[in-house]
Amino acid sequence: MPEYGRGIQDMIMYATTLPTKEERQRCAESIFGVMSSMQPQMRELPDYKHRIWDHIAYISGYQLDIDYPCEINRLGEDAPKPTPIQYPMKDIRQRQYGYLIEESLRQLAEMPEGEERDEMLALVANQMKQSLFIWNRDAMDDEKVASDVYRYTKGRVSLDLDTFRFAPVQTLPRQDAVKKKKKK
Repeated sequence: MPEYGRGIQDMIMYATTLPTKEERQRCAESIFGVMSSMQPQMRELPDYKHRIWDHIAYISGYQLDIDYPCEINRLGEDAPKPTPIQYPMKDIRQRQYGYLIEESLRQLAEMPEGEERDEMLALVANQMKQSLFIWNRDAMDDEKVASDVYRYTKGRVSLDLDTFRFAPVQTLPRQDAVKKKKKK
């Protein structure tokens, strides 16, 4: 339990190795005092002593043989394990764009010509250029974005580079530039 730290864990494991039950009992009670002082907010709970004894038993792996002042509940056994979530495996042709861009381009190909389609084309094309910039700055090219739009929409939508203006790519400062500023 990370809230108590390795020191408490080591003390509890040491207590399990003590030869007599009386020594283990005295050691466990002193560990209880340390743990209750480490978590003062637990004192506001009505059953904080019971919880700390449960934690001691849990950390020891239920191997600490002492006379507990209360009945110990095995933590985590009452709750059923959640079923694993299946990750949806989608076939993505180009990873730098991702599934949502590809799906947006499919929808864009089905839209009728008009202002709404032009606005969506601008949003998708700018995101495609941003994605190319993130994946590989050298591969970021307006012509590549235009050809990918044409290819993904099977020729139904084309990006006219003579009239279309991309939004500026949002860049993060390079690490070497950040280091230079810190040195100054």
